[in-house]
Amino acid sequence: MPDLAALAADIRIWARELGFQQTGIAGVELGEDEAHLQAWLARGFHGGMDYMARHGDKRARPGELVPGTLRVISVRMDYGTGDEDAAWARLADGEAAYVARYALGRDYHKLMRNRLQKLADRIAGAIGPFGHRVFVDSAPVLERALARDAGLGWIGKHTCLINRDAGSWFFLGELYTDLALPVDEPASAHCGTCTRCLQVCPTGAIVAPYQVDARRCISYLTIENRDAIPEELRPLIGNRIFGCDDCQLACPWNKFAVAHGEADFAPRNGLDGARLVELFAWTEEEFLKRTEGSAIRRTGYRGWLRNIAVALGNAPTTPSVLAALASRRDEPDEMVREHVAWALARHPKVVLD
Repeated sequence: MPDLAALAADIRIWARELGFQQTGIAGVELGEDEAHLQAWLARGFHGGMDYMARHGDKRARPGELVPGTLRVISVRMDYGTGDEDAAWARLADGEAAYVARYALGRDYHKLMRNRLQKLADRIAGAIGPFGHRVFVDSAPVLERALARDAGLGWIGKHTCLINRDAGSWFFLGELYTDLALPVDEPASAHCGTCTRCLQVCPTGAIVAPYQVDARRCISYLTIENRDAIPEELRPLIGNRIFGCDDCQLACPWNKFAVAHGEADFAPRNGLDGARLVELFAWTEEEFLKRTEGSAIRRTGYRGWLRNIAVALGNAPTTPSVLAALASRRDEPDEMVREHVAWALARHPKVVLD
């Protein structure tokens, strides 16, 4: 039997060497979090994410998802850029395209999975074969609750995890294991009376502290949602074409966040400076080529056009904006065509031909 306390210390060292900024170890009891999840689902806040309800029990019961699991090794990888002022300025530029920071570079899922597997291999090399499974937002896992219990941070009122020394600009990953490693002290909450995230949410999706209605959330509407965006919410989306960062940008704890040093998270295809008109002109072939290895692929080409059409409807009335919308008035896809028509109707009547 290995010295589990010594092994836990080694795991932290190995994880740091693999590029993770923090590592913690949690138990598998998530009773209160399961009750919170069930109440959230009962209110329909998951919208069209049926998989959230389908795997609800396993999400809160690690031992049912992976039989034999005794502990969860939780890791954090930073992706912040340290330029909140630039982000706000971009959001204020109606002809600029705003892409959530996490999606500007390479898709984090594969990168983190590979590194977590290397961590598992390192553990196996030290103690021999052991039961484990790697997850990075790829299965029914309550990753934020587990990360909280592992001491990585607390769940904020916007439901993102917050770390006192690193803010909230980070990804999470998990290594489920049958090793009875010593667990860490859960993180305590430090949001206090602050409600900046609730106040800044463009669509009022944070309906109460620790309660997000995905049906109003811009991240859900522009990524997970496959249908038309409700008309009453379209003007509130502004120029956000993939995801939303407002609640994190407003969080005072992010003054402690530091810029990441991960080359794979550097912006690709100029997405941190792209204009709406430029992106709206992409063909499907160009979209697939430019989003290869990117989280943006998740929205699909029709979702991409839908989102940009909404943003162009919210943009200033300029010749280039009007011309871009006019170029797709007869788009074959009915949903895209409807969003383009809505966007054109938002601008003063002018002769386009």
